[in-house]
Amino acid sequence: MDRSAVKALTAHIVESVENARAVERPFYHLEFEHVFPDDIYERVLAAMPVYEDYRPMSGRSKGHQREDGTATRVKIDLFPEYIRALPSTKRETWDVVGRALCSAPVRDAFIRRLAKPLEKRFGEKYSRTGMYPIPILTRDIPGYEIAPHTDTRWKGITVQFYLPRDNAHTDIGTIFHSVKADGSLEKESQMKFARNSGYAFAVGTDTWHSADPVHDKVDTRDSILLTYFVDSGALKILRNRGKRLGNFIRNEVRQLTRQ
Repeated sequence: MDRSAVKALTAHIVESVENARAVERPFYHLEFEHVFPDDIYERVLAAMPVYEDYRPMSGRSKGHQREDGTATRVKIDLFPEYIRALPSTKRETWDVVGRALCSAPVRDAFIRRLAKPLEKRFGEKYSRTGMYPIPILTRDIPGYEIAPHTDTRWKGITVQFYLPRDNAHTDIGTIFHSVKADGSLEKESQMKFARNSGYAFAVGTDTWHSADPVHDKVDTRDSILLTYFVDSGALKILRNRGKRLGNFIRNEVRQLTRQ
């Protein structure tokens, strides 16, 4: 592990969070324009795994498949035990990125910047609410979509960093919805799927978002999903660590079947 590289990247991400633009509508969220240093961003693009290194996404994304059975969203958890099978040069890059994203300074920066909606949900002692980071590298291919939803209440903060190679298809970013007086949803804004950009919000009852089908003009839509799961109370603490262990076991079984 390159501790100095992790420290430097952590500091840069913290600065990116602190400088992110705060937007009030349709719900409070942060918007990023330069998440990673330029050299790290290029290293990330160069270190992209091949499709076979990923595994199908679960949860809301489960079941999104093409007619031939190909999953339209796949992922790799950016923990050391998941990326150890990658080639060494790729593994080194993702190890630094994963450790920086899981760092306490990055978590604390998000909590500071999202204090307003976090306090609304958790009360005045929101800063004491535990947050367990799960960073995953995701790859969507044409056909992937997800209907409007607000995220499960197990989650405290949702972050997505976009990783396109260029800005040729900025029209496939996440859509944010507002709730009309009659309870129906209305598309209010859409993030641009632009290089080194992204967004973050504290999960609430009003955080409706979705993704239109990825069109066939793109090969892949790559991004990092950094989810902070609520980590307070015995049930949530055990669930978060048990889920990580369970995913690790499934990943090991999958690796064995590939050999």
